[in-house]
Amino acid sequence: MSHAIADQPTVEFGHVEHVTVHFDDLDAMGILHNARYAVLLERALTPYWAERGVAYRGGRDTPPDVFHAVREFTITYRAPIVGTGPVAVHFWLEHFGTSSAEYAYQFRSVDGHTLHAEGRRAIVRLDPATMRPAPWTETARAVGATLLRPGTTPA
Repeated sequence: MSHAIADQPTVEFGHVEHVTVHFDDLDAMGILHNARYAVLLERALTPYWAERGVAYRGGRDTPPDVFHAVREFTITYRAPIVGTGPVAVHFWLEHFGTSSAEYAYQFRSVDGHTLHAEGRRAIVRLDPATMRPAPWTETARAVGATLLRPGTTPA
């Protein structure tokens, strides 16, 4: 389900992506299952980067920046998401280092009034051959700069 930009909450930094909660995302009480928040965050981040040239395409020859691992994921639940439909995911970068990045995020109602959950997600870019931390490319640095919260500086 897509929504017009007019439906998007106004944010001073970062990006808001609408993602859809489906029936199979719900638990037995009809609320979004706690484990699905990480999946929905991924579904919000992926199109943002893909629209800027950093995406999996055919499983091969993808930009090296898509090869990263989640180092930490934290979440605090504020108000349950009940039922199916769109939810607004506001995300931004608090840190963008040589080989790591830290997102902050909020799950909000589409109108922006209800904060459902918030947290952080730290990632590390890896070299596929060695599985060791590797520096972000200039492409990733350019995209990452668009997500940095004002007052933060890339490393």
